Amino acid sequence: MHITHDEDDNLKRLLSFSIAAIRRMCGPFDIEKNESAKELVFERTRYLYGDALEYFNENFLSDINSLALSIATQEDDPDAAV
Repeated sequence: MHITHDEDDNLKRLLSFSIAAIRRMCGPFDIEKNESAKELVFERTRYLYGDALEYFNENFLSDINSLALSIATQEDDPDAAV
């Protein structure tokens, strides 16, 4: 991505869209503590920024499923770290 200071607001908006989308697909997570979720958010934002969002789910399906399974497993175990 070619990022300038003029694009800060747009990138923040795209990141917030990606966080919401990944949470809808996988479940709630703390973006600061979950590196897998953070990586998926960045990748989805990169696809969104590059106008190629239609390829994201297919290209990252295994990562999305792994994150969803990890989050679901943590919800079942109250002692698990997020």
